[in-house]
Amino acid sequence: MFLRGRPITMYIPSNIHNYEELRMELPTESLQLDWVYGYRGRDSRANLYILASGEIVYFIAFVVVLYHVQRRTQRHYLRHTDCVRCLAVHPDKVRVASGQTAGVDKDGKPLQPFVHIWDSSTLLTLQQIGLGSFERGVGSLAFSTADQGAYLCVIDDSNEHMLSVWDCARGTKQAEIKSTNESVLSVEFNPQDSSNIITSGKSHVYFWTWSNSSLTKKQGIFGKYKKPKFIQCFVFDGSGDVLTGDSEGNILTWARAAADIRTLGKGAKETYQICKQTRAHEGSIFSLCLQRDGSVLSGGGKDRRLVQWSPDLTLLQEVEVREGMHGLAWGLGWYCLKGQGRHPLVRNLLQGGATRGGGRGHALAWRLCRRYHLWGLFSLCPQETGLCADFHPSGKVVAVGLSSGRWLVLDTETQQVLLEHTDGNEQLSVVRYSPDGEFLAIGSHDNFIYIYSVGEGESKYSRFGRCVGHSSFITHLDWSKDNKFIMSNSGDYEILYWDVAGGCKLLRNRFESRDREWASYTCVLGFHVFGVWPIGSDGTDINSLCRSRNERVVAVADDFCKVHLFQYPCAKPKVSRHRGNRKNPGCSVRGHGGGAPLPTLPSDGLCACINFPLLKMMSKKPLEFPRINENKLHLFWSIFLKR
Repeated sequence: MFLRGRPITMYIPSNIHNYEELRMELPTESLQLDWVYGYRGRDSRANLYILASGEIVYFIAFVVVLYHVQRRTQRHYLRHTDCVRCLAVHPDKVRVASGQTAGVDKDGKPLQPFVHIWDSSTLLTLQQIGLGSFERGVGSLAFSTADQGAYLCVIDDSNEHMLSVWDCARGTKQAEIKSTNESVLSVEFNPQDSSNIITSGKSHVYFWTWSNSSLTKKQGIFGKYKKPKFIQCFVFDGSGDVLTGDSEGNILTWARAAADIRTLGKGAKETYQICKQTRAHEGSIFSLCLQRDGSVLSGGGKDRRLVQWSPDLTLLQEVEVREGMHGLAWGLGWYCLKGQGRHPLVRNLLQGGATRGGGRGHALAWRLCRRYHLWGLFSLCPQETGLCADFHPSGKVVAVGLSSGRWLVLDTETQQVLLEHTDGNEQLSVVRYSPDGEFLAIGSHDNFIYIYSVGEGESKYSRFGRCVGHSSFITHLDWSKDNKFIMSNSGDYEILYWDVAGGCKLLRNRFESRDREWASYTCVLGFHVFGVWPIGSDGTDINSLCRSRNERVVAVADDFCKVHLFQYPCAKPKVSRHRGNRKNPGCSVRGHGGGAPLPTLPSDGLCACINFPLLKMMSKKPLEFPRINENKLHLFWSIFLKR
């Protein structure tokens, strides 16, 4: 095997007498998306709505999630080829439009952005819009309302932020125009007249008139009012006026001129003027939401207040939430608050209670983990990032490696820190308990593996030794079944073996380790797994790997946004595999208990935090993964929420 022109030497085990006769077959198991943790809130806005079914629809990576709060079930729309950036819900509250960004496939070929219109009840795609028409991606979407959702307005992510109007039934473009070179954050049709469209964003509000194939605009004039840096959101009130929320914390009321009122519905250019300014929040207003009774909800980021206003913008009531809001959605009496990047919160404002609460220092602000209580690591160390973790075989404690070189041992029942220690001043990339729980190995970016012996109660740790010999940072390591040896990989594509029981010595003769049995297999380099690497790989394609406990299959997370399932051993190139999508390059994939889900973790902290899909292993025979109860598995997610 060669990586970047370097030979990687691997020895064939003695029980393989004829390598050419070694058969590599497609695994009988397959991958099916089971559950998605997190949502994309940090850099997107049109990302959370409530459907007629009572489900909340939102997106993360390439998945659009439909989550039923009461039933605590998820469904997934999986027809996108790259990351979803925005959503719009049809007036019937059943159909959904979702737009994606551009990307590349594993062969480097470009994937063009497009919009899908699909049925949320059946998850069937009804229309594909704009393939080849959008540049970079789709930034904003809006269905028309006055004509029962016959048209869709799209703004792409090009420099000119092209605004286009499409016929939803035919999938044809009706009109297109350059909108602005500044950022566009919101777009909506006038609910009373589909010939009028409004966009807002950086230092602008534009009022558009659409007639046949032409689009014309008028810029909103702020006059005596201070022009804000951003107009993040707007909503039409019951009288047809426009309320905008801006970065100054003000709600501006834009009323139509008298001439426009007389010609409303005839395609005349709207002329809106500011007639009122209401001081609403300290800091930016990220979302406005009109309720059926005509009252308005506003959500602020800095002051973390959710405020209910009367139709004339008199304050009615307010509540404070744990983190700032980037959006609001209303339906069936529930209000969904879009947080600042990790998880939404579901709250019933009228009753004043939250179904599930949380914020900074909590694992999930909104319990997408069904019924389990979570707790967050970064509430204990807010300035550090959790990069790796491993449960003790007893399940009573978990060891966590941080970005600073510090590591912790936490009690899984009481959430107490039992031990804090630091090894080096560089980030820790892997921690692993020995099968009997007597040792803990810690791989660092300082090229060393630190070995600790574990004392009574899994709470006492003492330095046993240090493995010295790698020329680059440690990436993966595994223990042998007899608890005496370690196999490790490095950033320089090394495969080294260590005699821990003999004093953490480097085994120079790697041939002697060819028949050694490993309790786990997460090293991405080795004879038993070299077939997972694509031909011509540059050495960065495979991020993580995990063998099932019964040693029948191995799961792989690659740099092309895919999770693969191979037969184990996988010792020949170009072998068959099952694939599952997982956008945002993954850094970790690990199995846990009883043949149930196979979790994957993201590299950017979005599914970080926000990209935690679970991939269920579907097989006639149950797979066996290390048995960790599901409550403790969910605890594992919280460790990485700040990544």
